Amino acid sequence: MPTQRMFRHGLLLPTWALATTVAAAQPITPQAELAPITVTATRTAQSPFDVAASVDVVAAPASGSLDVNASELLQGVPGILARDRQNYAQDTQISIRGFGARTTFGIRGVRLYSDGIPATMPDGQGQVSHFSLDAADRIEVLRGPFSALYGNASGGVVQLFSAEGTDPPQVRLGLAGGSDGMLRAALNARGVQGPLDYNIDFSHFRTDGYRDHSRAQRESGNAVLGWKLDDRRKLTVVLNTMNLPGAQDPLGLTPEQFHDNPRQADEAATTFNTRKSVSQQQAGLTYDDQLSNASHLRLMGYYGQRSVLQYLSIPATAQISPLSAGGVVDLGNEYGGGDARWTWASTLAGLPFELTVGASYDNQHQHRRGFENFVDDTVGVRGALRRDEQDRVHDFDQYAQASWRVADAWTVMAGLRHSEVKFATDDRYITAANPDDSGRVDYSATTPVAGVLYRVSPTAHLYASYGKGFETPTFSELGYRNDGDSGLNFGLRPSRTRSAEVGLKLRPRPGTQADFALFRADSRDEVAVATSLGGRTTYQNIPRARRQGAEASLTTTFAPHWKLQLAYTWLDASFRSPFLACAGRCAAPNTPVDAGARIAGVPRSNGYAALHYGGETGWQADLDGRYVAAVPTDDLGTTKASPYAVFGTGAGYVTDHGHWRTHAFARIDNLADRRYVGSVIVNDGNGRYFEPGPGRTFLLGVDLRWQP
Repeated sequence: MPTQRMFRHGLLLPTWALATTVAAAQPITPQAELAPITVTATRTAQSPFDVAASVDVVAAPASGSLDVNASELLQGVPGILARDRQNYAQDTQISIRGFGARTTFGIRGVRLYSDGIPATMPDGQGQVSHFSLDAADRIEVLRGPFSALYGNASGGVVQLFSAEGTDPPQVRLGLAGGSDGMLRAALNARGVQGPLDYNIDFSHFRTDGYRDHSRAQRESGNAVLGWKLDDRRKLTVVLNTMNLPGAQDPLGLTPEQFHDNPRQADEAATTFNTRKSVSQQQAGLTYDDQLSNASHLRLMGYYGQRSVLQYLSIPATAQISPLSAGGVVDLGNEYGGGDARWTWASTLAGLPFELTVGASYDNQHQHRRGFENFVDDTVGVRGALRRDEQDRVHDFDQYAQASWRVADAWTVMAGLRHSEVKFATDDRYITAANPDDSGRVDYSATTPVAGVLYRVSPTAHLYASYGKGFETPTFSELGYRNDGDSGLNFGLRPSRTRSAEVGLKLRPRPGTQADFALFRADSRDEVAVATSLGGRTTYQNIPRARRQGAEASLTTTFAPHWKLQLAYTWLDASFRSPFLACAGRCAAPNTPVDAGARIAGVPRSNGYAALHYGGETGWQADLDGRYVAAVPTDDLGTTKASPYAVFGTGAGYVTDHGHWRTHAFARIDNLADRRYVGSVIVNDGNGRYFEPGPGRTFLLGVDLRWQP
């Protein structure tokens, strides 16, 4: 591979990678496809076929899609459940093999990165609302034991990589609109100018929402600027901004409300005008140095600010207690950190060998304030101060990872990471009835991982891997003690997991690939809900939990311009120890849950199928479907969201005229206008578990591309 292609996040990467999944209305050009490359599993560029781990590379659509939610690209990856909640005040739901399913907002249990910059805070909570899909080249998804090499809360890893600048340069304009007042406009410029390559993107999105009281607007900007210092050194600057002002929150619905009218908002949402505003700006700098033919150095640093203002629906009567934190959450976050990594790739005993060693540091400083959400008889406004604290969490990790092809047919991989995560809070709201809640707690873990890959033949590879991982409670989960006293719940322990998988990867012919995996992960001290009352949710540790299952996927080009994709996941996620939980709202767990109870939020199976027709120009067409089995909504298993299958279709036409390339497209989702629950709010104390998926919707758009 040419030397000038060696500077993408410090790794060897081609300009475009082949998608192992297909987005709706995405043009596929079989003759232009290149072999996919992944960096997430090994931190060095390798083919997924040669990695002893479950990893998928999803190419961002060149055009013809909405490009707003990460769930658009992740639908067809087995093992991952990415759900658009139709609620932009709460972000996309993402879980991998059942990890992260317990979250009611944000993303937990899954590590997130955008252009190498963590989108997961050191406490393990993250978000993807700032992911720039317009500027993206691909998303990589890692599942299984090797995820643990990314540290705290690595039940899986999702990484977005922006595209490099193009030569000749390009200017892209995308416009799309559809049901429920949806509008997306995006402008992107990418190119190469001497030693500089750039990818600059701005997008605007707004919607009135499928449900009442769910209007939202979001502006995003992303810039990746690379400066080639010489033939071996490069600096890359990543700038990102996101603004989400006053996104309305319709809250969940009870089963009765859902069956009556899935488009309604709960009465509390309109009474309290529940809403959320988010503003985030961050910057990152990466230095890559190819020190020699064998060694490479990568240094990365980043800094960001994120502010959140959220109005909740907590009634005034629930705020009478002097220990209440109120009904308005005001968070000011400053975060930053860095990563230093050295890679050596040569031979050991005459056979290919790669070694990566590094260290990372991440820090989050959060100013958390709480206010009453009423003034006299007026609700939904900021009232008196009820909480004021400075929360800090930082991690310091050291890691090493190696891959050695010990024989023509055998490759072994191994890694080790040591993590230290430290929490501290400084309480600044102290009264006679609300004592000083300051405190600190430290967590640490050493997580080894090992795997082996056997090349049965040039078209079939077997692999197996085993490792340990851990997940600390987030600051949100430490927020309240489950005994009702004041202070943070520093008695919570981190969850520790032993996981294993075996898999088979097949590449029987060009354009066809199939992957199969069996996996099992046993956790102790699983973090789960203890109580939910008066707007406060507390958490407890469950001694044992298990997630086990199987994944299968197939992608094949079976005729000129025809492509088929299939993905299926079977997952049994259950608690293996009995415990006490709340039946609705309660101040202390009082209802037995038997061993073997299913973990809430995890369907037993889900599948995806997509059929695509189209070449580089001319007509494009897609037909796809999704199936999700019944989803338990609480630990007691008293309520379930019914299974569903929905189908969509899209069509478009691509033309090239001189300097212009035009793609006009249309799409219809939920063709049968089926009523279904698209996502659930697990263990909601008010029984408002259901977040309805939209009925039949349409999307019309055009993508324009100009290049000299």
